[in-house]
Amino acid sequence: MQTKIIDGKKIRDELLQEIKNDVEKLPFVPVFCDILVGDDPVSASYVRIKAKTAESVGIKFRTAEFPTSVTTEELITEIEALNRVPHMCGIIIQLPLPSHIDTPRVLDAIDPSVDVDCLHSLSRKKFYENTPTYLYPTARSCVYLIEKYIPVLKDTHVVVVGQGVLVGKPVAHMLHSLGANVSVIDSTTENPHDILRSAQVVVSAIGKGKYITKDMLTPGVMVIDAGTSEEGGSIIGDVDFEDVLPIASCITPTPGGVGPVTVAMLLSNVVLSAQKKYE
Repeated sequence: MQTKIIDGKKIRDELLQEIKNDVEKLPFVPVFCDILVGDDPVSASYVRIKAKTAESVGIKFRTAEFPTSVTTEELITEIEALNRVPHMCGIIIQLPLPSHIDTPRVLDAIDPSVDVDCLHSLSRKKFYENTPTYLYPTARSCVYLIEKYIPVLKDTHVVVVGQGVLVGKPVAHMLHSLGANVSVIDSTTENPHDILRSAQVVVSAIGKGKYITKDMLTPGVMVIDAGTSEEGGSIIGDVDFEDVLPIASCITPTPGGVGPVTVAMLLSNVVLSAQKKYE
């Protein structure tokens, strides 16, 4: 079997060219802000990647970094000020926040019109009512990659591993809306390996390194690995890539698969926000 390794960087670059073209058509330079609390090196690295990518397509990136000691009220005050910045078209927060921060209150301080990560309670409500302003970037990336290889998803059996707010739950909702036969595996699921072996497509987002191995899957399966964790200073996925590679029809590597496409999808939400401001 000739496995297709999905090159997320190449797909990202194609999407970024489209985004750059859209930015050039705007009558102003959109501003995008990623809020970082604390000094976690992995989170800081993600922020730098987003900053570099945003600037490469003509979006102005604004830094907002706060010490771990910042309070909920201080963070909300800063977010409310960012909401009022001229041409602000996207505000996101690196999660998780420190345990003393009231995360739902902080997320709800973001103006829904610039909530490009889709984490405001109103944004989530609209998403699950199928009237979204924005789609969750990582979930959208997973579905986009699947549809590149399976354009018609009706009755395709997709197994989603994990029910997280950012990926598992929204990606299952999107796939179900497209007519896929969706099964969700979480920590309470009985016989998860039997369910996995029946999958035509697997999307994993649990952050458990190399959890999925080839003995859990049926040859010819498409594998989308959206989970990340750290091992020995390196980022690894939920899927044991080298083990699963020989039996998969298509597979995303980690890093270099879903991640790069997610950044492009996030920036496409920023552009959409900008377009809506000046419709």
